[in-house]
Amino acid sequence: MIGVLWDFLRWLGQKFAAVILIAGLSLAAGGLWLFLKDNVDFDLWRQEVIRSVNGERTKVREAMADVEKRMTRISAEISAEEARGKQADRVIAQLRELESAWDRYVGNPEQQKANAEQIQKMTALRLHVTQRREAIQQEFTRTTWERDGLEIALGKVEVRLQELEAQQSRVQHYLERTWNHPIGPEPWQMATKWWLLTALLFYFFGPTLGKLGLYFIVAPHIARSRPVRLQREAAELPAVSVSQVSAEIPLGPGERLWVKEKFLQASDEGLRRKGRYLLDWRVPFTCLAAGLVELIELANAGEAERRLTLSNQSDPHSELAVISLVEGTSLILRPSFLAGVVLADHRTRLVMRKRWQFFRWQSWVTLQFRFFEFVGPCRLIVAGRRGVRVERLVAGAGGEVAARRTNQDATIGFTPNLDYRPARAETFWSYYRGMNPLFDDLFTGQGIFLCQQVADGDEAKSARRFWSGVRGGAMKLMGM
Repeated sequence: MIGVLWDFLRWLGQKFAAVILIAGLSLAAGGLWLFLKDNVDFDLWRQEVIRSVNGERTKVREAMADVEKRMTRISAEISAEEARGKQADRVIAQLRELESAWDRYVGNPEQQKANAEQIQKMTALRLHVTQRREAIQQEFTRTTWERDGLEIALGKVEVRLQELEAQQSRVQHYLERTWNHPIGPEPWQMATKWWLLTALLFYFFGPTLGKLGLYFIVAPHIARSRPVRLQREAAELPAVSVSQVSAEIPLGPGERLWVKEKFLQASDEGLRRKGRYLLDWRVPFTCLAAGLVELIELANAGEAERRLTLSNQSDPHSELAVISLVEGTSLILRPSFLAGVVLADHRTRLVMRKRWQFFRWQSWVTLQFRFFEFVGPCRLIVAGRRGVRVERLVAGAGGEVAARRTNQDATIGFTPNLDYRPARAETFWSYYRGMNPLFDDLFTGQGIFLCQQVADGDEAKSARRFWSGVRGGAMKLMGM
């Protein structure tokens, strides 16, 4: 548990260090670009901007003064209208007190009629005063909002002016400009800080989202696709020796061996030696990528059998196995595991077929478009970490089809009559942490496939890193 926590904290620290580096380099590059683009004296520019901001502040203050005058005038108008309204209310009240039923019909009907007309006029005046006061009050409210907006604008101008007066460093100036500089086409234009934040979010969470999508959406669909089967039936299965740290290879009269130099440990005298730059000149880039270059050719030109001892002198964990292919048999093999080839004589040519698989989804996802089929008669010497394991698939007692899966990093080769398809890694966590590739290899049918006893974990993890992953993907693309 402590180890997992420590790994997580280390990973988090590396991420934050990368974030700081990316942000720093981005801001430095943007600031340098703005500096070169401006091509002006910083102090002159600063004084000019300060004068511009001072002018803006003066305009805002003048606008605020005008607003204050309007608010004073509006307040006076409101007070005047309130006084007129009160006066109208008093007149109406007095006229109401003079109303009398006796005077209306007997005593003084004319006076009562004049009073009623005056009440109507005062009521109309009171309504007009109320409406006028409400309109003035609304104008006062809008003016108050205008004043608040000007106060906010003035505060921003004051802050900007203080920042300019305090800003003495060109570096700080251009970093701030870069931080807020708009970037991008008009519909998606954003300040640099938002683009940088978006990039950092993709940096932190993009790989996780990508792996989630690949594991839970893409991989199940690919695993259900039609398998690769390069040959309908196999006449005879290849013979594979037990893997050992060293392999003793007999060379009969006329036979020749092409072997990587690092695997040649000892040999009998009497063998004719010469160099061979590439295993097969028909696939030069494949040979270069798989390390099948600068080989040693040893040929037995005598009448007696000669013997050689092969061993990986640079890797004590590497073991060798010999695969014998008779006439009519073949094996799909990744050339990167090939250490050497034995052919019958100088007239025998190595037959290596290229089997392309372009029109399959699994080829595009796993980047394995090409398979190499080695055809007998020949002997292939392959090297595997901690040994080469032979897995034999035979039909069950009830006729059920055998199926077996293996780690994709460990697969060396298989007979072409097997159905080969990718199977999604058993757990997401192992794939997410880079312990396993996204797909295992699943073989179905009756035949054999070869794999390393132990996949090289360190090499597999580094192959899934960026640059090593590009190289590994290119080799896989070419079937190696």
